Amino acid sequence: MIVSIRDILTKCRTVAVVGLSDDPKRPSQRVASSLKFWGFRVIPVNPVITEAMRERARASLVELPEPPDLVLVFRRPEFAADVVRQAAAARAKAVWFQPGTSSLEAVAVAERLDLPCVAGPCIAKEYLRLFGEKL
Repeated sequence: MIVSIRDILTKCRTVAVVGLSDDPKRPSQRVASSLKFWGFRVIPVNPVITEAMRERARASLVELPEPPDLVLVFRRPEFAADVVRQAAAARAKAVWFQPGTSSLEAVAVAERLDLPCVAGPCIAKEYLRLFGEKL
């Protein structure tokens, strides 16, 4: 069972990144590149691109070939609750909202669905805070 940020960062190895851009200058690319460097499998989820980081992009979470361990969100807050519902439908183990991407409704939906949710801190900064350069 996932109960903490440390659990998410150690137990969740496959990360579906909702809103991952194919532009290397975007924050989503920088964060996803860091995750990939640290050994995470990164799956782009974005309906307006076909590929990012040499990985085929999926239009939505329901198109993933297998359940992701973690759904990492880079979308505007008005889409947050729907992303949580899609994450639950895709059988994700947890959802992580990057700073400025969550909403109170999304957190409430995650709680109702018993889906662990982190809202606010940057996943890359939390990884470095907890593990430094390890893994």
